[in-house]
Amino acid sequence: MELLDCRAHQCPHPVVETRKAMLAEPESLLTVLVGDEAALVNVTRLAESQGYRVDREPVEGGFSLRLTPGGRTTAGPDATPATGKTVIFVASDRMGAGDDELGTILLKNFLITLAELNDPPDTLLFVNAGVKLTVRGSEGVQPLEHLAGSGTDIASCGLCLDFYGLKDQVAVGRITNMLEIVESLRSAGRVIRP
Repeated sequence: MELLDCRAHQCPHPVVETRKAMLAEPESLLTVLVGDEAALVNVTRLAESQGYRVDREPVEGGFSLRLTPGGRTTAGPDATPATGKTVIFVASDRMGAGDDELGTILLKNFLITLAELNDPPDTLLFVNAGVKLTVRGSEGVQPLEHLAGSGTDIASCGLCLDFYGLKDQVAVGRITNMLEIVESLRSAGRVIRP
């Protein structure tokens, strides 16, 4: 049985690390220690979605989750898998509306979590302020480099880079145009917009 202590970490770390451990040894018992209610709920949801039984108990500094593997769950009868490429369309350097600082943190965590997936997206398209994530000095560069190394096509709108005066600062991926962006979106099996 593996013990994973994530009590000192915030989202998405506990879920990402739990997922890695589950994938590495899918038939092994796993105990995950988390430090707050959000991590408790998120790790529980992940484990249950993968067919694990979850036993919880309070411990010093948080909660202990004992994950016992069972039958893996499969998609329900109404689930229809998407066919074709997965394209992520990033139109801002923040995620969601509300506090700008929180939005920046959320989008950074989105990219870090995306880079941890075993099945990365086919393409990430960056437009408007989203192109700021692909340039030197951005906290988005490292996870984007990881994704590019996994085969994800990283493409930033040239017009947008020009508008922000960033065309000569692209650190990851390539420069694209609106025709290619429209064609990529039109032919995608699924488009995700964070």
